[in-house]
Amino acid sequence: MSLVNKVVLITGAGRPNGIGAGIARCFANEGAKVLITDLEGAPLDATARAISDRVTGLVADAADQHSMARAAEHLLSLHGRIDVLVNNAGLGGLVLDFEEAGKTESVLAMTDAAWDAHLVSNLRTTFSSSAAVSPHIAQHGSIVNIASIAGLGPTPQLPAYGAAKAGVIHFTQTLAIELAPRRIRVNCICPGLLWTRAWEMLASRMKTRRPAFANMTERQIFEAIVAERTPLGGEQTPEDIGHLAVFYASEKARMITGQVIAVDGGRSVA
Repeated sequence: MSLVNKVVLITGAGRPNGIGAGIARCFANEGAKVLITDLEGAPLDATARAISDRVTGLVADAADQHSMARAAEHLLSLHGRIDVLVNNAGLGGLVLDFEEAGKTESVLAMTDAAWDAHLVSNLRTTFSSSAAVSPHIAQHGSIVNIASIAGLGPTPQLPAYGAAKAGVIHFTQTLAIELAPRRIRVNCICPGLLWTRAWEMLASRMKTRRPAFANMTERQIFEAIVAERTPLGGEQTPEDIGHLAVFYASEKARMITGQVIAVDGGRSVA
């Protein structure tokens, strides 16, 4: 699936162990030239350097069309083209649902501000970046949207996050139809259980509320949940998501568009 000299823009990739960074590593390993964006410059630059000299960083707000238009212009000035956009930027559902909504599990107990924050961080990011960058994507290019298995069905503990990610899935399919005449393919990935900052927060919460977890570390709690709920028996990694993103962007997927695949070890069908 060689992507030598293809030019790729990945949003929300500033965390060194995050999904965006894993996706960037996979594209760089296939020979692509990669620009990663995020809101903070220092960790973004460090992440880019740690991945490859084929990766550079740029501060940009994925939820702001003007900011992302500048990012596109920057990438065009460097390489003269954009082949792939990966809409990865988003804020973990647990961070917003439990912190901003007052640590409630009720859908209707959320504040307007918490609900709106999800739409901005997890849905508008995908829309705004696509609106700003897609006019510059070369024919036969690709857009890959990162949603979540939370968007595939009811998620009582993550109501706003799940709704926003369901919106990403719907937007993916709509945009696939709109961009098909330009032979730009649009597909979606729904990650499952990955060890992230948001999951560490949830494990800490479980530790105080479930007696069975009282003497376990947050990581041990996460591993127990993975073993219990994942048919294939293992957690997912950022590179698991990245490998599918690379496939979507490759010529091998030239007739695939509007599709949604969960990378979750079978959890969504169990």
